[in-house]
Amino acid sequence: MGNRLSKIYTRTGDKGETGLGDGTRVAKDSLRVTAYGTVDELNSVIGVVIAADPTHEVTPYLSAIQHRLFDVGSELCVPGYTALSEDDVKWLERVLDYFNSGLPYLQEFILPAGNMAAAQCHVARTTCRRAERKVVALSHYEQAGQFAQAFLNRLSDLLFVLARVYARSSDSGEVMWQSGLTLPEPPEAKVEQ
Repeated sequence: MGNRLSKIYTRTGDKGETGLGDGTRVAKDSLRVTAYGTVDELNSVIGVVIAADPTHEVTPYLSAIQHRLFDVGSELCVPGYTALSEDDVKWLERVLDYFNSGLPYLQEFILPAGNMAAAQCHVARTTCRRAERKVVALSHYEQAGQFAQAFLNRLSDLLFVLARVYARSSDSGEVMWQSGLTLPEPPEAKVEQ
């Protein structure tokens, strides 16, 4: 089962460094640590999506994705290590195609809104895009995991589709962007005498 954490704090990071999976010490704000830290943040946000509607039909897929995000993180934490394969990317594509097939074509932009699960799924989508950008930035200087970038790219697309699925599964529905929307006027401010 690997090593168990018996002590959570070690004090080894108090001076702004952390250890990679291969034992190398790097700055906590290095591109590599920022990349896998953002993937960890994404995993947490997906946990919030699941918690917003735990019995929804997408939950088993999001749960499986959380496990794969640990693999993405391990690829980023251990330079040269490969945990994902092209099959993982293709699996995301199949899930995406399945859920997208039941949605109407988009003719307008959607606001990141709707019910709580849909809104949280949009937060996950934008966090995923940021994680992808961090991996791209890392890849300009170092090896960044062979399939991590493609996995995150497909995942952000899937999260967009799942946000639509969540929104359409409740009375709130999707909220469409309206160009040139007239801004509502607030009531007159109360002036205290």
